[in-house]
Amino acid sequence: MSALLAGDLSGAGRVAGVSLTEYFMTDSARWLWQFRLDQMAADPGHARWMVRQAVVGDGGLVVGHAGFHGPPDEAGMVEIGYSVAPDFRRQGYGRSALVELLRLAAAEPTATTVRATIGPDNVASLATISGFGFVEVGEQWDEEDGLELVFEVPACRLPLT
Repeated sequence: MSALLAGDLSGAGRVAGVSLTEYFMTDSARWLWQFRLDQMAADPGHARWMVRQAVVGDGGLVVGHAGFHGPPDEAGMVEIGYSVAPDFRRQGYGRSALVELLRLAAAEPTATTVRATIGPDNVASLATISGFGFVEVGEQWDEEDGLELVFEVPACRLPLT
């Protein structure tokens, strides 16, 4: 993430062990890298919960990124986040990232609830979580993304087929 913030895409790829695309250098991605680095600096133990590359196949094709906003909070809630590069959207990669995040959350004993926040106009993401048992529990205002609908599902009741 530090290499990406420094504008060194090839160096970031070398550290990650995969070839990264320009998608990892967009303004929204750069904001995310800085935010996550600040979180990890505040508590290095949170690093395992942070963003990682979404890699497909043996060739290491990086189609986006996925992770958590942090470890489960005191109530056991963990929030997921994922993004697929435009060239790879509508091919099932978002759903695959979601499945993997739900599996990771279900394997964590302290996680009781998985949360997803999605803009009301983000039809693709709303469709992606459909069928996974998420229930809309409210809405919130995010300084970066604006209005978001809040969805939750129990971490132990995840239909992952």
